[in-house]
Amino acid sequence: MKKMNSLKIHHRISIIVRFALGAIFITAGIPKILDTASFAGAVYNYHLLPDVFINIFAICLPWLEVIVGSLLILGIWMQGTVILYTLLMVAFIAALSLNIARGLDISCGCFSTEPGDIIDMRTILRDLFILSASLYLVFVVFVKKITSDNLFAKK
Repeated sequence: MKKMNSLKIHHRISIIVRFALGAIFITAGIPKILDTASFAGAVYNYHLLPDVFINIFAICLPWLEVIVGSLLILGIWMQGTVILYTLLMVAFIAALSLNIARGLDISCGCFSTEPGDIIDMRTILRDLFILSASLYLVFVVFVKKITSDNLFAKK
């Protein structure tokens, strides 16, 4: 009986977390899709990619965010989706951390293509919080075995 209650709790929490994380990626991706040129400028400012890859990255990343966010909300391909979400968050945190360590005073480009959202430790802490939520979903999907097949099933 205790295991059933635990599964119900994880099931309910995972739905809330899925929707929240999916909304975060969709909200982050749409402005970048709508203003790819400005987002390419933000990507360039990170100085992490060779110039030849900046435009293709600026085009593909926002779509990847929107697709992964949508898959998460819909509960489709949960194992791959939570791994991809988590890897993207790790990459974002690494890029932010590297540029803070370099002392660059640049715009994040996280949720907007507008200049002014300067990266700082709060940005990293925000992303670490999001990463912890995605790690929770990794736990739920791979340890508790709550996947797209049984996510909406009555427990």
